[in-house]
Amino acid sequence: MERLLSDIEYNYNHIKERIAEAAVKSGRKPEDITFLSATKTVEPEYINYAISLGLDHIGENRVQELLSKYDEYNLENCSLQFIGHLQSNKVRQIVGKVDLIQSVDSLKLAKEVSRVSQNKNLTTDILVEVNIGKEENKSGVMPEMLEELLYQIKDLPSINIKGLMTIPPICDDNNKIRSFFSDMNKMLLDISSKKLDNVSMDILSMGMSGDYYEAILEGANMVRIGSALFGKRIYK
Repeated sequence: MERLLSDIEYNYNHIKERIAEAAVKSGRKPEDITFLSATKTVEPEYINYAISLGLDHIGENRVQELLSKYDEYNLENCSLQFIGHLQSNKVRQIVGKVDLIQSVDSLKLAKEVSRVSQNKNLTTDILVEVNIGKEENKSGVMPEMLEELLYQIKDLPSINIKGLMTIPPICDDNNKIRSFFSDMNKMLLDISSKKLDNVSMDILSMGMSGDYYEAILEGANMVRIGSALFGKRIYK
């Protein structure tokens, strides 16, 4: 137990240093980058320990897991977000519990988030997920359909579109992975320049444990890091 906590502390500090280095290289400040930890399969005691170190954003991939751990999270100074594939019939279970839903990729899902949020008399922040690699087995709107989707959902009540999210293809080629991230940044900047109502494009969420450094270099201001922080050894 003590060894695991020590590892988490070491990893946390190392990741923060790497984020700061990449931020400066990309012409920004370390505090411009949000370090969100993906906490899938991580037990609440380890999540809360990371929060005690200063981690202030966590993200869950599965609705049932989020609900099962919800009462044990120490969320006083930490934002809880949903970062996984979301089915429309589970929207009502997380709206009001999470600060941001990162994986909205269809009009149907956006309408359900809007409807449930309206019924609960609150507003839900969302990101639109883009399938930047155009992979058949992966969720996310195709890049060429992104603008159309934004126009379809921007006027829905009780939601705010805050930016974009992506999970690029697994790739060993550093130049190729950076090109996916660069393409995402170009899309975000292009949409931002159009100044659409209710579309702020404040957040570009991309980069995970193996490629967050490259993602920051190409414009990410939120990275989603799991195993590099908690390590596979403590996963169920």
